[in-house]
Amino acid sequence: MSDAASATPSVRALIVVDVQPTFCEGGELAVEGGNRVAEDVAVYAAAHRDRYEIVVTTQDWHIDPGDHFSDHPDFVDSWPPHGIAGTPNAELHPALADLGPDVSVRKGQYAHGYSGFEGTDADGRTLEQALRDARVEAVDVVGLVESHCVKRTALDAVGLGLQTRVLTDLTIPVSPEQGEQARAELAAAGVELAVSTVA
Repeated sequence: MSDAASATPSVRALIVVDVQPTFCEGGELAVEGGNRVAEDVAVYAAAHRDRYEIVVTTQDWHIDPGDHFSDHPDFVDSWPPHGIAGTPNAELHPALADLGPDVSVRKGQYAHGYSGFEGTDADGRTLEQALRDARVEAVDVVGLVESHCVKRTALDAVGLGLQTRVLTDLTIPVSPEQGEQARAELAAAGVELAVSTVA
């Protein structure tokens, strides 16, 4: 890792991806360890809020996402219904009750919406525009899940020229194999993989 890659830019954002009950134990599309990630993200954000110009949350907020939902999902391109707009399980996880995000992005209303950059905030701004408005130069991406929406959000961020890190201890993949594949894709794209204790 070069010194340039590890240098801390002046303006950084924390992007908390899809930390919602729908993806945690007891949810419609649960990942084992989801509740722990939610709690760990909340603790990290509270302890290190001063590192970030803004904190952003994203949420799956599906209204009619077409073939993203299926009664016979293949768990690759189609999934059981989850993150259904207006339901309690689509809200932010209760562990994030005190997070106080500066920007809240909802995505996937009428599409799959894997990346946070496919969503908009209450003012209709894309995630990219919200970050540009705050003069953000770098992002740390955490949340659920590493192999899907965290990966897609981080890949889009680095593709936009943002210095991008995924804090690997504050996310979890659907499976170890998918996590390994996601980390390889992220590293190949220039995303830094770090742990929150040294980030």
